[in-house]
Amino acid sequence: MNCCPHCQSADRFFDQRVAAADLRHYRQHGATGTTRQLLDALTSAGVAGMTLLDIGGGIGVIQHELRAAGVNEITGVDASRAYLAMARSEAERLGYATVTRYVYGDFVALADEIAAADIVTLDRVICCYPDMAALMHSAAAKAGRLLGLVYPRDRWWTKAGVAILNLGPRVRGSAFRSFVHPTAAVEGVAAANGLRRIAHHEGAIWQVVVFAR
Repeated sequence: MNCCPHCQSADRFFDQRVAAADLRHYRQHGATGTTRQLLDALTSAGVAGMTLLDIGGGIGVIQHELRAAGVNEITGVDASRAYLAMARSEAERLGYATVTRYVYGDFVALADEIAAADIVTLDRVICCYPDMAALMHSAAAKAGRLLGLVYPRDRWWTKAGVAILNLGPRVRGSAFRSFVHPTAAVEGVAAANGLRRIAHHEGAIWQVVVFAR
């Protein structure tokens, strides 16, 4: 198992109860909110026949939707075993589990073992990882064509909100924390890896970005 203390706490934080609730929501409503925006931006760029590496993909919403849009091979990496189990079971239900690979652990630690893909996605993952630069460098290096992100805007209100959210895990003795990393730093890593921004949407809290090589 390659999982840092932060990721081990994420495994406990995103447990079976949380994963089951997320799957129920997806089955009832489909992809929603910023995930839908990210999917629309990616499919607008063209995804048919491509491969996907979905980092921290939860119950696999991006995997399920991009498979339906024509992606032909998928790797899902997550620090939550409950999420991976739900993603796998839904892929089996949808009939495409034979073209998927699921890997448990810390993506940064596992990066050398993970194959590159045409599309790499991190939907609300950067905000769950303390070392943004390491995560972004590892992810960007794997992106052959497209890199899609959803992460918090770098604003005072998001920082204040995350500080409040982090009180809960701290009180419970959990090492899990959320983070607001500087937008300029995130985009700087993408640029350093030869990626240019082709789509960007900002909401009050979240931003959706797609980079292309």
